[in-house]
Amino acid sequence: MLFEFIATIAAGFGMAGLALIITHLSKLAGKKSPKWLIPLFGAIGIFGFQISQEYSWFGQQLAQLPEGVSVVKKVEETTWFRPWSYVKPQTFRFMAADSGQARSNVDNQDIYLVNLYLFERRRSVQQVPQVIDCAAPARADYVLPEKGSTLTIDEHIKQTTQWRPLEKDDPLFINVCSNIQL
Repeated sequence: MLFEFIATIAAGFGMAGLALIITHLSKLAGKKSPKWLIPLFGAIGIFGFQISQEYSWFGQQLAQLPEGVSVVKKVEETTWFRPWSYVKPQTFRFMAADSGQARSNVDNQDIYLVNLYLFERRRSVQQVPQVIDCAAPARADYVLPEKGSTLTIDEHIKQTTQWRPLEKDDPLFINVCSNIQL
C-alpha cells in the first residue's frame, strides 16, 4: 500500500509537471494560461491513477492465483463517493475455491474438505476451510482442530449440525463437485 501511495503522488506530480510545461509554452507563445491548470492536472493524475488501480486490482489478483484455485463468486459494487463506479461497477471482493487441493472423506467419497479464500481490496486474504457434501448438496464450516487435538475430518463431519444447503447451480458446488468427479 505504501508503493501505491508513492505511485499516486508521482502520478500527480507527473501530470502537474506536464501542465507546467504547457504553462511555459503558452508564455513563450505570448498567451497566459489559467492559474488552475497545474492543480487540475495534478488532480487528474491522482484520480486517474487511483481509478486505474481500482479497476485493475481484480485482474492482478486473478493472475496471481495458483493452478487449481478458481473464482467462485465476485462482488461488484457502486458507491456514491466513486461516481465512475455507476458507469462500470468495481470488483472489491471475491471468493476463490482451491478445488485442486480438495480432500475427500474416508467414509463418504461425496464429502470434500476445500479451502475458500476471501479476497478484499486493501485487506489480507482470509482462508476459510469448508466441508462440501456433493450428494446432499450442502456445505458446513470446518473448524480447524486445536494443537494437540485429534479431531479428524470424518469426526468433524459426524459432529457437524450446521449444514447449509447449496443449490446445484451454485458456483461453489459446480467448482468443487464437478472438478473432482471428472
